[in-house]
Amino acid sequence: MAERKPIESWLTDMDGVLVHEGIPIPGADAFINRLRESGKPFLVLTNNSIYTPRDLQARLSRMGLVVPVENIWTSALATAKFLDDQRPGGTAYVIGEAGLTTALHDIGYVLTDHEPDYVVLGETRTYSFEAMTKAVRLINAGARFICTNPDETGPSAEGPLPATGAVAALITKATGKKPYFAGKPNPLMMRTGLNAIGAHSHSSAMIGDRMDTDILAGLEAGMQTFLVLTGLTSVEDTEKFPYRPTHTFDSIADLVDLV
Repeated sequence: MAERKPIESWLTDMDGVLVHEGIPIPGADAFINRLRESGKPFLVLTNNSIYTPRDLQARLSRMGLVVPVENIWTSALATAKFLDDQRPGGTAYVIGEAGLTTALHDIGYVLTDHEPDYVVLGETRTYSFEAMTKAVRLINAGARFICTNPDETGPSAEGPLPATGAVAALITKATGKKPYFAGKPNPLMMRTGLNAIGAHSHSSAMIGDRMDTDILAGLEAGMQTFLVLTGLTSVEDTEKFPYRPTHTFDSIADLVDLV
């Protein structure tokens, strides 16, 4: 096996790694502080496209986690970067919140329901039948179908909520068209994030709590992967997958001294 290069940059998922249901996970503040003190490039990632990086910075700050805006990477930003590369200055019909619409505005996209180049589906707490019907008709008329992320459910205090992947399945069933997902586990999200901070996959690591998104995306992007057990995955769960993380730790607190 080829010798691994020292880790010079870090990517970490947010929910289940740094925070859990609005509460910081013990050790998260020490880990972020150590990253900032080290001067190493790093990103905090989330598949959630609802919030802008500035929104997320404020939410993390209230929890005592100081993360600069430029160190936050969302599936909305990855989607916008993909569309800007594919079809600069295009048009889109968007189902989503400010995190997604702002990212598309920032690349010069026009948001419209008149013959758009793309239908872009993101996360929202208010999916409407009217909006989904519009999306189905626009895709049937030739619009290309893009989704920020494939997560089928999202967390809430009351229990799981239908998320982007579930709504995408509905639209696919109605149109026969499968979407392109820009977020994890698509390694595109990792590669565009690494490019944003000038980092290279061979000397980077991905920290996550989910085998099917975080660890898979890091693996396919060529990074070392660190699974933490403070989220959705247990040690027993890892045996169900045909791939393994490079390392497994109890929590983010165990990684502070590795930075």
